[in-house]
Amino acid sequence: MIRRTFLAVAAATALFSAPVFAEAHSKDIVDTAVGAGNFTTLVAAVEAAGLVETLKGPGPFTVFAPTDAAFAALPAGTVEDLLKPENKDKLIAVLTYHVLPGKVMSTDLSEGLTAATVQGSNVTITLEGGAKVNGATISTADIEASNGVIHVIDQVILPPM
Repeated sequence: MIRRTFLAVAAATALFSAPVFAEAHSKDIVDTAVGAGNFTTLVAAVEAAGLVETLKGPGPFTVFAPTDAAFAALPAGTVEDLLKPENKDKLIAVLTYHVLPGKVMSTDLSEGLTAATVQGSNVTITLEGGAKVNGATISTADIEASNGVIHVIDQVILPPM
């Protein structure tokens, strides 16, 4: 029941957000995020971390992409601090914690699923009350790109330190 509800919500969300991502299949993850317009902070962070070429690579990748609003909700100064050159390793750890190797669609998600991120730590998927990754709500699922898939999330998730 929960899985069917999630799939119905994900399908409806994808349907209503389709015009924003209409050309996504022909674009890689980075270009899809740039084209969406609500991932400017994420894209800036990916550039600062030197991860653009990786995320433009063949993949496939699954990216749990925090929106600009998700980054804005972090404590004041957090983003600016992460973007400093001396904090590049920490920034890379945070960003790669949002990436799974392989293409994981919403239909592949199940309650309690744990998955290893590119950063090395695991994230946990929950479905009760709507799909979440480590407590961050997946607001739009299955935005396909030529080298993977993006799931939009409403929070920045932080790796265990």
